[in-house]
Parts: sequence; structure tokens; C-alpha cells
Amino acid sequence: MRLPYRLARPLVAAAAVLVAAVGGASAVTAGNLVHPNTGSRISPPAIGVAGQLRICSDIVSPPLEYYSAGHVPTGSDVQIGNAIAGRLKLKAIWLETQFSGIIPALLAGHCDVIISQLFIKPARERVVNFLPYMYSGESIVVKHGNPDHITGLNDSLCGKTVATTIGTTAGLDITTQSASCTQAGKQPIRPLLYQDDIQALEQLALGRAQAYATTTETAAYYMGKAAGTYEFAGHPFGRILTGIAMRKGDPVLLHAMTAAFDALKHSGRYNVIMSRWGLHFDELQYGVSGTA
Repeated sequence: MRLPYRLARPLVAAAAVLVAAVGGASAVTAGNLVHPNTGSRISPPAIGVAGQLRICSDIVSPPLEYYSAGHVPTGSDVQIGNAIAGRLKLKAIWLETQFSGIIPALLAGHCDVIISQLFIKPARERVVNFLPYMYSGESIVVKHGNPDHITGLNDSLCGKTVATTIGTTAGLDITTQSASCTQAGKQPIRPLLYQDDIQALEQLALGRAQAYATTTETAAYYMGKAAGTYEFAGHPFGRILTGIAMRKGDPVLLHAMTAAFDALKHSGRYNVIMSRWGLHFDELQYGVSGTA
């Protein structure tokens, strides 16, 4: 069955060539494509529109990606994506894509890369290339005062209603924990699944759910917006590398993106962006680069 997704524009066939240098400028040009590390000539990648880097993103997950009051994409992921595109002399085009269908959208050629807090997992690595760019974690959020005495991703959730988003690691973790509940002879977790975090959090606010499962980064953002309304239940869990995804069979784009991101780190711009959004604890150390 085809997974749903929303796209801002149709696929347009075209080609571009990227020239990347680890510490310097990159460009769109015709021919002369050079590997950013070895200096050898390599074949150009095919991207959807010459001069553009089309980015699939589920733009509903602050502080990483969300819309400003003027309906302009903003957040840490958006700033990182824009900065990488700028170093490649490309214009970043953000395509709103539901998370549940974001990898199919990439594989279908509707975008060139995914930047949407996509956790790097073996199953995903089998179908896409990843450029790690940050760490992420997950958390359970409850109402202030924790009236249901939930202590984290454990048996304290058995028999409870938990809101989360479709197609996410948080949703899979809730499913796994629910199975543990039934194996222990306890009531399963009742999941409430939504397309975005705002809808899921609303269920907790309305009392329709006793907990809300999401990334630690998004949880912290919403908790900061409604001080004294919510709190973490237990400690964050599942710290994992998060990556920019690209199609397999396109190593040139991977190398060019890696070179641009490495330059972003060494220039200090990456640290500035992460710190601005309160994500300094999720930063990569120097030397962490893409995977083939």
C-alpha cells in the first residue's frame, strides 16, 4: 500500500553537477566534478532541478523544523539545510512531507535529501545513505504533577493511553512496551496515533491520553512554551545518531553534502545553530561524517 505524503511541487527531471571542497566553496557547474576527499573525477549526481537542493521534511517538529508565523520554514534543521545548500551554491527548497511517507518520497525522486530528524537505523540504512548531523533522544511527557505516576518507558504505562505520531521511533517503542505489558499479564498500552506532534500533545492536554511520547527535543520545546503545564516522566532514553538521508547509488551527492557539512562544523556555524535552538547537548563531535 502506498504511504501518504504531501509534496509542494511535482518532480522535474534535470541534472546538476556539484563540486565540493572540504574546507571551501562548492559550486554548480558543467563537468569537472571532483571527489571532495581524493580529488579524483567522478560522475555527476542527478538532482531534481538544476541549482536547487530539494529537501523533504515533516515541518511540524519544533525546534528542528516548523513554520514561523509567516508560514516560512524555520528551526535548527532548516538552518542547517539552508547552510549546507548555500555552501554547495544551491537554493534550498523545502517540501512538506508527512513523516510516514518521507522515505518513499525520497526514493520516488520527489526530493534530493531528507532533513527531518530521521534516526539512523539498520533497516533505513539498507535503503538510503545517511550523513549523521546530530544526536536525538526520546521522552515520555505527562501533565505537571504526574497524576498517573508514570515513570518512563516501562510497566507504568501498562493500561494507559499514550499519544504519539505515526511512523516514528516513539510509536514503535510504545508498541514494543505494550507487548511487554501483555507478556507480563498486564493491560496493553492504548495508543493514539496522529500525523503531527501538535495533535498528539493536544490529547494529553485534553485528558484523552495520560502520556505523550516524542523526541526529547520536541518535548522540551513544547514544555518551554507552556511552563508548568507538562513534565518529563523519568529520564530521556534511546539516544541515537540522526542523519540527512539520500538515495543509494548517488555517492557524489553524499560526498558533496558531507564536505559541506564538515566545513559547516569547522567554521563554527554548526555550533552556533545548535546552541541557538538549545540543542548543544545533541551536537556531533568533529570527525563524524557520512556513511557509504
